Amino acid sequence: MARVTDEDAATYQADGVVLIRGLFADHIETLRAGIARNMADPGPYASTNDRAGDTGLFFDDYCNWDRIPEFQPVVRDPQVAEVAATLMGSQSVQMFHDHVLVKEPGTSMATPWHQDAPYYFVQGQHTISFWSPLDPVRAASLRCVAGSHLWPKDVLPTRWASETAFFEGDYMPVPDPEAEGMRIVEYEMEPGDAVAFHFRTLHGARGNHSDARRRAFSLRLVGDDARYVTRPGPTSPPFPGHGMQAGQRLREDWFPILC
Repeated sequence: MARVTDEDAATYQADGVVLIRGLFADHIETLRAGIARNMADPGPYASTNDRAGDTGLFFDDYCNWDRIPEFQPVVRDPQVAEVAATLMGSQSVQMFHDHVLVKEPGTSMATPWHQDAPYYFVQGQHTISFWSPLDPVRAASLRCVAGSHLWPKDVLPTRWASETAFFEGDYMPVPDPEAEGMRIVEYEMEPGDAVAFHFRTLHGARGNHSDARRRAFSLRLVGDDARYVTRPGPTSPPFPGHGMQAGQRLREDWFPILC
């Protein structure tokens, strides 16, 4: 069973990122099977790298937890919800969405630096993502910029393939954390470990230049103060037909309360 300490919670609040060893350890084979099913039967939001010069395969897809049976026990695991609540400092935990990211051996495409929050129609301090590899990762691990969840402005959301703006607005330019000397947090991880990070934490990942797969499952959750917010354009995920208004909590029939 994964253990979360007061120090872990304090680190999450200060840095916007912390490593929780073994959080998904009981679900490794189930998630591997779910990702195989997802790749064989992609959802409407699935994408692969198709830029000229790219090598390897970078597959990602999201919002499949209610149609991929292997994902459902992971979403409903009370230990995961308990850890989320502790790190967020929230009494409640609500499902937002799942995300699968697979980089096959020799995949050149990196995951660009970005924050998740500007793409989403939800806003609040009580937000958390768990990113869990299902293969050992070293150089292809998730990279997060410590403290970026506290920046006064969100980072411009961009389309990963074209690197064009997702929509316009009052955003700061996408920084170059290495060139600008920012503190980048990354971990060598084993299957089932999880990086917990805030929706506003700037993060990215290198391409997979190893000879092994890098499969990862991500779970996005929100807490007490999360509310629906409008954006300057379509959000990702879009969740068409949701019918929510600014300031409302996410509707529980679409986004179930987990604890």
